[in-house]
Amino acid sequence: MFERIAFIGAGRLARTLAPAWAAAGQRVVAVASRQPGAAQDLALHLPGCQALAPEAAVHSADLVLLTVADDAIASVAARLPWRSGQAVLHCSGATELAALAPAEALGARIGGFHPLQIFSDPARAAALLAGSTVGIEANDAALSARLHDLAAALGLKPLSLRPGTRAAYHAAANLAASSLLAVLAEARQVWAAIGLPPEAALAALLPLARGTLDAAESRGLAGALSGPVARGDAGVLTAHLQALEGLGAEHAAFYRALLSRQLDLAAEAGRQPEALLALLRRQLQLLQSC
Repeated sequence: MFERIAFIGAGRLARTLAPAWAAAGQRVVAVASRQPGAAQDLALHLPGCQALAPEAAVHSADLVLLTVADDAIASVAARLPWRSGQAVLHCSGATELAALAPAEALGARIGGFHPLQIFSDPARAAALLAGSTVGIEANDAALSARLHDLAAALGLKPLSLRPGTRAAYHAAANLAASSLLAVLAEARQVWAAIGLPPEAALAALLPLARGTLDAAESRGLAGALSGPVARGDAGVLTAHLQALEGLGAEHAAFYRALLSRQLDLAAEAGRQPEALLALLRRQLQLLQSC
């Protein structure tokens, strides 16, 4: 078991994970940062932890997390004095473990630990960790087991990632997170285009979005589907697309792409006859070609 943990990088992710692990009984012994004040501030809140230079932090720990920007992972890994048997992790969703090759070449075990949560507010993120998922990858079984233990200490649900899949995994996570904001932004633009106050859009639409997410949690994606696709209402879909075409082809194209995925969910739900869904798909294609 790795007993001493260090963080290289004292940003929002480190300010979430380090206190959470310390509270769960893990030994966080060092924090390093390009901004010494940030490292000192974090270390002050962790019993037995010191703010150190990166090289000293690496020397002091058995398990080191690189909580730096994705683009900095490889360069940071290349310049630090790793040792055999040490464990080195990055916390990027999209970056492959190859970025840690310099540490592996010196005998360190390498892995990835990517919590699927929003860290813009570390205090709120800490409260949401339990029950969230964490993407885990390691180059050996012992490190993988340790990462599962660290996930369990925070109530995280481990998800094992295969080499070469991280960018697609992270893209899917982005679709489920910030891409929701893009859909809401599109709805706000449509409201503004027809004279409704755009500043009222969030207040009006967020309860609908929350209700949809709650339904998805309880009934699954296909089971939560509602609206004209779920009802097989071809007339309403035609009216939607014609109205959006009138506001600009980009609005209709965006909506049409979403409708295609909704039709897939409707087929999965099995509530409408296949013939009706096929009709809706043909109608979608006809409207696109017009």
